[in-house]
Amino acid sequence: MRKAASMVVLVATALAAGAGLWAYVTTDRSHDEAVAEMMRLRLPDVSGESRSLEQWRDGVLIVNFWATWCGPCRQEIPLLVRFQTKYASKGVQIVGISVDSADKVRQFALEYRVGYPLLIGSFAVLDLSRRLGNTASALPYTVVFDRNGKVIRTRLGAITEIELEKAIQMASS
Repeated sequence: MRKAASMVVLVATALAAGAGLWAYVTTDRSHDEAVAEMMRLRLPDVSGESRSLEQWRDGVLIVNFWATWCGPCRQEIPLLVRFQTKYASKGVQIVGISVDSADKVRQFALEYRVGYPLLIGSFAVLDLSRRLGNTASALPYTVVFDRNGKVIRTRLGAITEIELEKAIQMASS
């Protein structure tokens, strides 16, 4: 009887470990596919020109999913503007992907003097952000990529100056 119970425990442990490994590998592959899809994605900028994140992959890339109606997004934009100015010469590029109309984003960019590219997405880009770790599908959501295209940091909610500074340092090394 003890031998049978031990065998049941052993088989259950092996099945649980296998399920965990399968979930890890599947999630990791799905994440990698989401990164590749994100880099290939073409979205219009505020002037209507089609852009791809691929064009900024040669340096540290910070992608910020946001909306003009999102309070925390509006609060963090001045920080992102300052960091783009501070780190542009060091190969850091911030790109905003908004879920608003081009007119609203254009007006917002003028009001806040946004000096980095703003792309116009739709709520469908939130699905992509979810596959990159934004399980709440909420805004703002920031993804920091190193020079090799590897995700270094993600942040749901307004990113802080300290978090952004650390993420840039990690992505640059």
